[in-house]
Amino acid sequence: MRLTKVIITTLALLAIGCQQTSKPKSETETETESYEVGTRRMERTVAPLAEIRNVEELNYAIAHFWDGFDFECGERVAEYNTDDICQAFIDYTMLVYTSGDLSHLQSLMERASASREVLDLFMSVSEMVLHDPNSPLRNDELYIPILEYLVESPLLDEYDRMIPEHDLHIAMQNRLGHKANDIVYTTAKGKRGTLYDIEADYTLLMFNNPDCPTCRMIIDNIVASPLMNEMQEMGRLKVIAIYPDADLEAWHRYVDKMPRRWIVSYDEGQRITHDKSYDLRAIPSLYLLDKDKRVMVKDSYDVAYIENVIARAESDI
Repeated sequence: MRLTKVIITTLALLAIGCQQTSKPKSETETETESYEVGTRRMERTVAPLAEIRNVEELNYAIAHFWDGFDFECGERVAEYNTDDICQAFIDYTMLVYTSGDLSHLQSLMERASASREVLDLFMSVSEMVLHDPNSPLRNDELYIPILEYLVESPLLDEYDRMIPEHDLHIAMQNRLGHKANDIVYTTAKGKRGTLYDIEADYTLLMFNNPDCPTCRMIIDNIVASPLMNEMQEMGRLKVIAIYPDADLEAWHRYVDKMPRRWIVSYDEGQRITHDKSYDLRAIPSLYLLDKDKRVMVKDSYDVAYIENVIARAESDI
C-alpha cells in the first residue's frame, strides 16, 4: 500500500454551504463571524506528522486533528476553502495510515454527519483524494472504510447510496494480499487461456489501449527494465497485456507493435467490464501478482514501484 505526502492544490469540488457557531462577545451580546465563500481556513491545532515522535503523540494528533473545523456549521460550508480542507484531509489520512487503525476514517465521516451539507463536503473530498483515478493518493484500502459508512448512512436515501454501493463493490475486488479475479483472455490467433493458467513466480497484468500514449510509455519502461527482462528470460515473470474494449480492428492493427514475449490478448465479449471484476476507469492499469495470483500491486502505472516490490519480495526469499 502506497501513500506519498503530496499537496493537492487544485481540486474541483462542490461548493456546499456551512454555518459557524456564534462566539460570546459579552454577557449580553453575541456575534457570528462571517466569511466570503471559499476564504475560511481550518485552524491547525496539532503537530504535523513529521514532528510526531511516539504513539501517544500520534493518537493525540488523530483525536484532536479536526478541533479547528466547525462540524456544526450546516449550510455555510461554502465559506471553507476546499483546497485547504482537502489538504487537511490528506494530512489526517497520513496520520490514520501511520496508526494502522482505519476506523478513524469512519469516525470522521460520523462527525461530518452532523448535517447533510457537511457530509457532502467530506464525501467529495474523500472521493477526490482516495478514489479519483488521477489522484496520486488513490487507495482503495483507505477508501473502503468510508464507503462502508456511507452505504449505511441514515442521511443518504436509496438513490444517494447507489454510487457508494457501486464504488464499494469495485474497491473490494482484487484487494492487496487477496487472490485476483480470474480472466479469460483471447489472443490474436484465437487461442483462449485464463489468468490462472499462467505459471510463473510473478505475473504482471496490464490493461492497455492502442490509442493510449501513456500505455506506450509504460510498455517502453517495462521493456527497458533490466530486472523485468532478466526475470522474463528466466521464466519467472510473465507479462499479459489485455485489451478490454470493443474495437478489435484497432487492437489487431496494434498487436504487432507489442513485445513478442508478452501474452497479448483481448477480453472477448468484454466480460471484465460487464462483471465489474476489475476497475477499468483508468487505463493503463498494472497489477502485479505472485505465483498464487495474490495481488502484490493493485491498479498502478508506476513501473519503478513495481520493480521495487519485486526486488523486496526477492530479498525476503
